[in-house]
Amino acid sequence: MKQTLRAVFLDRDGVINRTIARNGVTHPPERLEEFEFLPGVTEAARELEEAGFTLLVATNQPDVARGKQSREEVEAMNDLVRRTLPVREVWTCYHDNADSCTCRKPKPGLLTEAAKKWGVDLSKSYMVGDRWSDIVAGQAAGCQTVLVLTPFSGPERCQPDRIVRDLPEAADWILSQGGARL
Repeated sequence: MKQTLRAVFLDRDGVINRTIARNGVTHPPERLEEFEFLPGVTEAARELEEAGFTLLVATNQPDVARGKQSREEVEAMNDLVRRTLPVREVWTCYHDNADSCTCRKPKPGLLTEAAKKWGVDLSKSYMVGDRWSDIVAGQAAGCQTVLVLTPFSGPERCQPDRIVRDLPEAADWILSQGGARL
C-alpha cells in the first residue's frame, strides 16, 4: 500500500517569487535573470518539509500558449525552484483559458494529478496561492486553502480558510493547524 502523504501545494508566481506589475496586471518574470525569490520563502519551505509535508508547485503559465514566453524559459525557472527549495515536483499548465483543459486553475487537475502520482491525501493538504483561482482549485481538490493577499488576488471571488501576507505567514498558520508528522 502506498504511503499517504500530506502536501502543501504552492502557486509559483506571487507566492514563491516576485511578480512584475504592468498596467495593473501581474506577470511572471520573462527571463530567468528576472526570477527573484520572495523574502522568507526558502526558510518557510524548509519548515514545512521538516514538519513532514510534501511540497509540490502547481502553476499556470499561459504566456507560453500566448506566444509571449518560451517553455524552455519557464522550465529553467521551475528548475531553479526545484534546486533551491525542497520541492518534489513542479506541475505546470501551459494552456490558455480558451483551451478548456482540466489542468488550468481554477480547475483542480494539477493538484489531483500530483496527488495521484505522489500518494497525497488531499483532505490533509493545503493549497497556498495569491489568486482566487488558486483557492478555488484547492477547494475543488479537497484541500484547505491559504490566500496570499496582493492587490491582484480577487479575494471577493473566493473564500479561503486563511488570508496571509506571505508564504512565511502561511507556513506558520499551517504548522499551527497540527503540522507535526503523522
